[in-house]
Amino acid sequence: MKLNLAFYQREDVVEVAKDLLGKCLFTRFDNKVTAGIITETEAYAGTGDRASHAFGGRRTARTEVMYSAGGIAYVYLCYGIHSLFNVVTNVEGIPHAVLIRAVYPVRGLETILERRKIKINDPAKISPGPGTVSKGLGIHFSHSGLSLIGNKIWIEDSGLEINEKELVIGPRVGVDYAGLDALLPYRFKLLKGFSKV
Repeated sequence: MKLNLAFYQREDVVEVAKDLLGKCLFTRFDNKVTAGIITETEAYAGTGDRASHAFGGRRTARTEVMYSAGGIAYVYLCYGIHSLFNVVTNVEGIPHAVLIRAVYPVRGLETILERRKIKINDPAKISPGPGTVSKGLGIHFSHSGLSLIGNKIWIEDSGLEINEKELVIGPRVGVDYAGLDALLPYRFKLLKGFSKV
């Protein structure tokens, strides 16, 4: 079952980031459905978070989508190469977002490998970073603003229960410029794969 808008529009972006672990991210492009269990996320807490694109109330053509009501995609181009997929959360006017850093592919594996132009037998190594997540699932920065309750990109409750012992919580990656905010425990990662899914 698709996650509803109420899931995304909660106040605590850190809680949403943690709750997205174990959920299943789906895409449907060119009549090809691909999906992966979300295994790593990072929370970005809007205008007061120095690591956020919206820090200080910054609004640009790229970041304006972050100010929308939660439940849509924020996809931006990183280093002019990688499209990075984020889930917009909270209510309209509060630019919170969760970066999906890694997934464990569970559907459309051939399509994912073809898009990534690789041959790997271990699913845990197919989409271990945010750029590879988008590449494998066919997500492009032009998809920014798409509804997550539509039929192109959506997230479903997989029914997986997350054991706290399998969860690592720590600082986000690559945000040293954010000063003390770089140390915030806003990154969540599952240690275990999903061979039984």
